Formats: sequence, structure tokens, C-alpha cells
Amino acid sequence: MTTETKKTPSHRAYQVRNFGENNAQSYWTAIGSVFQHKDGNGFDVLLDALPRDGRVVIRPITEKKEETNS
Repeated sequence: MTTETKKTPSHRAYQVRNFGENNAQSYWTAIGSVFQHKDGNGFDVLLDALPRDGRVVIRPITEKKEETNS
């Protein structure tokens, strides 16, 4: 089984923190890239930062300009 990665990431890793009244709003911060294995069975996650709070969300990279706040 090979674990080689593609040269471009297929997904982006975000730290998501909720805030506001009843945690109704969230702040998304890009913290890394995700590369799919060549054989399609798994991923390598390369993080530029480790969050101390919130959660980590992995989302596909889309063609449109990415927004980090929602």
C-alpha cells in the first residue's frame, strides 16, 4: 500500500471556534492542508498550527475564493 501524496492539497483544515449569543456564530481559521493518498485510500494532514480550543474541520478546496469567516 502506498502513502504518497499528490502535489496539491485536496482539502483544507480549519480551526472552528463558536462565539456570540448561544454560540450562534463561528470563526474559521485555516490551519493546514490535506493531501489525498495516490491510491485514494487515506490522507496526509499537514497542520501549520495546533488549536487549543474549538474543533478541527476538514473541507474540500473549491474553485471560488475561500472565506475564513462564516
